[in-house]
Amino acid sequence: MATDQQPGLQAGRRADSEADRRAARLKDERVDHRFKGLPPHADGLTVGELADQRRNVFTDGFTTPVLTLSAEAVEHNLALLEAYSERHGLAFAPHGKTTMAPQLFARQLARGAWGITVAVPHQVRVCRAFGVPRVFLANELVDAAALEWIAGELAADPEFRFLCYVDSVRGVELMDRALAGASRPVDVVVELAAGEGARTGVRTDAEAARVAEAVARAASLRLVGVAGYEAQVPGADPGSVRAWLRRLVGLAAELDGAGRFADADEIVVSAGGSEWFDLVAEVFAEVPALSAPVLKLLRSGAYVSHDHGHYERLTPFNRVPEEGALEPAFRLWAQVVSRPTPREAFLNAGKRDASYDLAPPVPQLVRSAVDGTVRPASGITVTALSDQHIWLRTEPGATDVEVGDWVALGLAHPCTVFDKWPLIPLVDADGTAVDYIRTFF
Repeated sequence: MATDQQPGLQAGRRADSEADRRAARLKDERVDHRFKGLPPHADGLTVGELADQRRNVFTDGFTTPVLTLSAEAVEHNLALLEAYSERHGLAFAPHGKTTMAPQLFARQLARGAWGITVAVPHQVRVCRAFGVPRVFLANELVDAAALEWIAGELAADPEFRFLCYVDSVRGVELMDRALAGASRPVDVVVELAAGEGARTGVRTDAEAARVAEAVARAASLRLVGVAGYEAQVPGADPGSVRAWLRRLVGLAAELDGAGRFADADEIVVSAGGSEWFDLVAEVFAEVPALSAPVLKLLRSGAYVSHDHGHYERLTPFNRVPEEGALEPAFRLWAQVVSRPTPREAFLNAGKRDASYDLAPPVPQLVRSAVDGTVRPASGITVTALSDQHIWLRTEPGATDVEVGDWVALGLAHPCTVFDKWPLIPLVDADGTAVDYIRTFF
């Protein structure tokens, strides 16, 4: 992903071997009751031993509900965003809080990712435990204990790079106090809010200037750029998102003109969730020459698994289909446990297993409990979720479902799927589990 204005990006590939080595240790973990959906008689095997057995999720003892990730879709999506970032001259720090899966972090780094983005200190610790060399914390960090730990990590590893947001003078002062005596400064970027009513970040350029001045006074901090999250733009549409991104670029130029990045080796300009990264690429192509090379850092994360529903509707690839298309990778298989009326059926999965905050699960397939035949879930909809039941409505003429049948559900919002499943089978198209993805939430 290296360009004339993108220094140091190939170092992401140099770090992937350490992340790979540490992620490989997860294969030594023992399978037991902590991991739902896995075969009970696999207890005591290591994850690696279970993966080597190439068990089929339908016929080799897995219990319902069980979440699967498509190996083919994950590989396709990883390759697509790698190529997209390279094509548009962007560095890539995918938001790891989506998956919190070190094996996926390692694969992203191996594909040239600059580093991993996270949201809270615990997630930084997971990244460091699994060899991630660069971490972008998309939040202001004022926790003294966490800052002390960060300072220790920076002191112990000269190659480790850490960045986080600042959006208030008080936050800067708290950080500087907690980091007093640190051997290396902590790199920070001013977060620009996406507008009134948005989430965190400075609201005005004048406020940004005051925060930058506070950083200049702080002995333990170094200002290296600006960042924000464009999906928070109120009533976001292409025009308003472009306008905000141009404001972000303008803020970088304004602070640079005021000499605020004098100590930076490179100037970071960062944005990009999973809904508007096409506009991030478009506007970041307009970044002017600044006093140091510019690191244009994209942070989209939901692309790894994609989804059925929210991101499926909003992916930028719908607007620019010539750039490619992401593939949904999740499938939740649950079993019909009750068919009390001709119009109702109930599955043995619920809020503990499926995301529901952005869109309900979508029935896709029905697999017969008698002969294993698979047919489309036509005329079947989800009407409600209980803690451990999904309510189905079956319309007249719908695909028949009987007690014992397995139903495949598409899920929206990957962030609230991964966190429900600590060990997820990675499966081939025929249902063979070729690996198991460990998550840490």
